[in-house]
Amino acid sequence: MPFDLDRFARTLVAGMPDAIIYADETGLIQVWNAGAVRLFGFTEQEALGQSLDIIIPGNLQDRHWHGYRETMRTGQTRYGDGKILSVPAVRKDGTRLSVEFTIVPFTGDNGQMAGIAAIMRDVTARFDELRALRKQLAESSR
Repeated sequence: MPFDLDRFARTLVAGMPDAIIYADETGLIQVWNAGAVRLFGFTEQEALGQSLDIIIPGNLQDRHWHGYRETMRTGQTRYGDGKILSVPAVRKDGTRLSVEFTIVPFTGDNGQMAGIAAIMRDVTARFDELRALRKQLAESSR
């Protein structure tokens, strides 16, 4: 049987345990896989068509949208070469978590930015452990 790249890509996105989210040039969610459901608590139906604001803490939204709009305008991002970005995020129930993610910019047939995909992983436990260790180290060196 010949290799079916479309089927491979769909299976990979659907089955990936990490969250895979794609937002269009306006920041509306167009892809929300099972990993995103597990990580953020929104069903696919709840997330599709919504703004990325549903997972961005309120105090970070202005900064996020400034960078997002600039990336859509210029096609340039500091994070598109596999760099890992660590940021706080928010779940449906309002709890905060720490995520690490990489992005993949998408362009349309006209060469203009069409959107961005992000592959996200929950690193809250590791972040909390590091913070506790730093606090313990600081207290022991007093």
